[in-house]
Amino acid sequence: MTRVQLTNEEWQFIGPYLPIGEYGPYPERLRQQFEGGIWRFKTGGQWREMPQEFGAWSTVHNRFRQWRGAGVFEALLKGLITEAAKRGEVDLSLVSIDSTTARAHHDAAGMHMNEDVLTALEKAAAEVKGGGLEEESAQGAAADPEQDERRPLRHRRKLRLKAALLGRSRGGQTSGRAPPVGR
Repeated sequence: MTRVQLTNEEWQFIGPYLPIGEYGPYPERLRQQFEGGIWRFKTGGQWREMPQEFGAWSTVHNRFRQWRGAGVFEALLKGLITEAAKRGEVDLSLVSIDSTTARAHHDAAGMHMNEDVLTALEKAAAEVKGGGLEEESAQGAAADPEQDERRPLRHRRKLRLKAALLGRSRGGQTSGRAPPVGR
């Protein structure tokens, strides 16, 4: 029983994407091996359960790993999208990309900027929102009386955090005493 997965037209499109080495398999065996990979993922079977008509399971598995490592499947997907775009069959209206699709580096949120650029952006944002930049004091910070009141609170929080971290490093004891013996 032959388990042909691909039409000849589909194979003519896929064939050029598969690398052939000097001593590699003949093109007809490449098709069998590629179809063996399709069989594996279509059925969900194990590599060792692959029918012999696709070749030895270990050969098909090794070939699949080589193709994966060489980026064949990514190139094939890009080629399929390009061909569909040429025919006008690509509709990107339903494409959704979020943080699970495209991850940003953990430092991406804290982008470093030149002070002049940052000031210009803040000024533009304030104009769009309808407000203006607050007058700055001689020290360059915004003149906010509450900020001076909050500064000591922040400092105390930092000290408490440092004390808590130091306490954890001594086995949870914040005092200099050793933990009780026998408990």
